[in-house]
Amino acid sequence: MTVRLRPHHVLCSLGFEGKGYDSAFIANMANIVFGQLMAPGGEKAQVHITLEADSFCAPCPHRIGLGCASQHDIARLDAAHSQALDLRAGDTLSWGECVERVRARITPDDLDDICVGCQWLPLGMCKTAVVELLAQT
Repeated sequence: MTVRLRPHHVLCSLGFEGKGYDSAFIANMANIVFGQLMAPGGEKAQVHITLEADSFCAPCPHRIGLGCASQHDIARLDAAHSQALDLRAGDTLSWGECVERVRARITPDDLDDICVGCQWLPLGMCKTAVVELLAQT
């Protein structure tokens, strides 16, 4: 199965700790992150990059069609992550390749710039995930 991800959701996947907007959103994201991407063999899962609502967005209460109630902010996050991770809409790569791009291109302090405005940034989950990922090398 191919997982559709917005560029900023690559890092969100790494930092996900079971928190979210509501129980339906959390269950969906947990299924994708823990049941597919982080599951045994998950590094082979195919990821299709999109600038529209993705696999995480399906049950999101802020989703409006293929967009978001905060589309301007989401578009800025996607643009920053696209540049940082060298991702383009339409790219298809493995989850393992996504993780390697994070490892090769992102430091924890980079998140202060590419994730500016994200409500989850102050909680530190994604920075911690990047620290742990870099420690694995």
